[in-house]
Amino acid sequence: MNILVCVKRVPAPGARINVTDDGMAVDAAHLGFTTSPHEECGVEEAVQLVEKHGGEVTVLTLGPAEAEEQLRYAASVGAHHGVLVPTDGSAWDPQRTATALTEVIEGLEGSAEGGEDDNPFDLIIFGNESADSGGFQVGVRVAHALGRPIVNGIKGVEIDEAAGTVEARREIDGGFEVYRLAMPAVVGVKEGINLPRYPTMKGRLASKKVEVTSVEADADAGGQAMIRLHRPTEAVSETVILGEGPGAAGAVCDVLEELGVL
Repeated sequence: MNILVCVKRVPAPGARINVTDDGMAVDAAHLGFTTSPHEECGVEEAVQLVEKHGGEVTVLTLGPAEAEEQLRYAASVGAHHGVLVPTDGSAWDPQRTATALTEVIEGLEGSAEGGEDDNPFDLIIFGNESADSGGFQVGVRVAHALGRPIVNGIKGVEIDEAAGTVEARREIDGGFEVYRLAMPAVVGVKEGINLPRYPTMKGRLASKKVEVTSVEADADAGGQAMIRLHRPTEAVSETVILGEGPGAAGAVCDVLEELGVL
């Protein structure tokens, strides 16, 4: 199995996000970064698949030089290769991102000149959406440009090597939708498809030796443009102490009655 996982460097979920004074960028001065959670599960799924079927996992990201940290982390949990498409750190729209990633993937597969793929990825894994912009677009655009089938919202993946297919399961109310795609294929996985492992000390040390390849790529901006970032007003909640000890029982009953519980 030859699997590619596309990941994105995003602000750590739960962190306090501040924007610059001009409202055009996130103030990263005191902000931690990580791999987008859906894509972290994508890396784990890829590693589990090659542990079962054999093969290698390549992790690809487009972003600033600091995004090498996310590639090294992926290597510490089992990925074999890292590829960085360096940018100046500014936000790229989905069309521009997808075009650049498609160019790089074609180059990695040996089809950059328009010929037959020398070594196509059997499976390309995206996160269902990124944790910061949540556009739901890049994976679909890349799959369309490569001419490969894709399904999003996936919570289960099984490979049938003999048939050359991947079975992808999407969770719905009361069960699953099941899709069978001919490989090479693309899937967008959701957080919860698995429980990502923590890197071991051995994995951390090994990740420092993994070669991270830098591949230049660019594309024209698409039709979407950011106007400004707006940080919503924080909701302040107040805690009201109803009382202490047995004396608070009456007040608790009043609140439960107001809520319609009693």
